[in-house]
Amino acid sequence: MEMGKIIVQPVVETERFDLRPLHKSDMGLIELYASDERVARMTTSIPHPLPPGTTEALVNRAVADERYEDIWAMDGTKSGASEVMGLISLERMDREQTEVGYWVAPAYWNTGLASEAVQALVDANPLNNKTMFASVFQDNPASARVLTHCGFQYLGDAESFCVARDTTVPTWTYLRKL
Repeated sequence: MEMGKIIVQPVVETERFDLRPLHKSDMGLIELYASDERVARMTTSIPHPLPPGTTEALVNRAVADERYEDIWAMDGTKSGASEVMGLISLERMDREQTEVGYWVAPAYWNTGLASEAVQALVDANPLNNKTMFASVFQDNPASARVLTHCGFQYLGDAESFCVARDTTVPTWTYLRKL
């Protein structure tokens, strides 16, 4: 029997919040925020309405020893904010590359939280990547500003399927060399 490599996911600290691995106790807040249609419509993978078991499956994947994606909670308890203000992830690709994905709870929109979280992952580079990619829907210019603010360069237009919208949506794709 071959033993798989267990990946240790680090905590990434910032001044006002920590990016930490998910806990089973996060399921309630994740479900609350992810079930908000405004959040789901700006992601490729969150369905709306949110089916039962979706959040539990996400957390189970995130805490598995063998996984292809590390997911962090944006935990603001050190500054008196919520335990989960949003999620950010790095999905492993080949050639020392990852794809960044994130969403922020509506209560924390326009607070700089997403920019700080992305910048914290870029600075920490916990998977020792050479390149990070990200894409955002073209009707979400705020997320595009997050990426350019963090040094990502525009690569081009594409499209991705959005589960919540049940359609293909135009995207902008970005790259950050590390």
